[in-house]
Amino acid sequence: MMFRTCQTNRTKLTISISLAVLTLLGAKALRAEPVIAPVVSAPIAASLDYAETQMDHISIVKMGQGPAVFLIPGLSSPRAVWDSVAPELAKTHSVYLVQVNGFAGGDPRGNLEPGVLDGLVSDLHGFMADRGISGAAVVGHSMGGLAGLMLAKAHPGDVGKLMVVDALPFIGTLFAPDATVEMVEPQAAAMRDQMASLHGKPYPDAMAQQIAASNALKPESRARVAEWVKAADARVSAQAMYDDMTTDMRPAMAGITTPITLLYPFSAMLPQERADAVYQGAYADAPQVDFVPVGDSGHFIMLDQPEIFAETLTAFLD
Repeated sequence: MMFRTCQTNRTKLTISISLAVLTLLGAKALRAEPVIAPVVSAPIAASLDYAETQMDHISIVKMGQGPAVFLIPGLSSPRAVWDSVAPELAKTHSVYLVQVNGFAGGDPRGNLEPGVLDGLVSDLHGFMADRGISGAAVVGHSMGGLAGLMLAKAHPGDVGKLMVVDALPFIGTLFAPDATVEMVEPQAAAMRDQMASLHGKPYPDAMAQQIAASNALKPESRARVAEWVKAADARVSAQAMYDDMTTDMRPAMAGITTPITLLYPFSAMLPQERADAVYQGAYADAPQVDFVPVGDSGHFIMLDQPEIFAETLTAFLD
């Protein structure tokens, strides 16, 4: 396994990034009326032509021409999370921007039923198979990183290399190192049901701001995260959260031969030594892992440290 360090001189975060992931997973409600995001954000729409494909669980927007790169956002996040890299990347690559139906408002389609995460992976595989795409570079943030691991395990020919941005093979280990799906499932179910029951109720701005502050460092990053949280369909977020919390990829890690690049943040409340132990331990069984710790960042590394993220993505694709 390889290990690289990326750190800035900015002030470190004062919260645990690992706990921030759980905050984002566990504290959702929905606004009274849906906020429907455009198919793509303004930076993407202004940069290049694009084409959208709608499926049961996800939609995919394609930009550019060249080697295939799939970018998968995390829980409640739209494809706009990749705005800082997608337009430039599309100059040399075919960029496929994934979005879970309902995460930006609009029609949730098949995501009101159990199996959002499995549906995401199935739709991705079907999309690639229909177009003869194999050996693609796949980049996934948070829940999107878990989906990338699932895709690499179930359909290894689809994924030539995988970048995971702050995701663990089993998020239950943040509750307890020896956690199992059976231990976590009752809490995951209760959180899912509570979240889904809030559909149609006003979304408290204070809650959105708290979630954003727990997951991002920069004020502009927090503002974007808060808006994305408000826009997501709570019913979809609830089921996706449950799927995320009850999916354990630890037994499969030794069999994932796809090269993995893992980006993870560290902070004042989660010192690098502790972060290294958590993430390196979680991926210890994976045959090929390049660890990239990123300092002075929250869970949304691509927002808090866009330059480091872009540099690491470029190196990953080379």
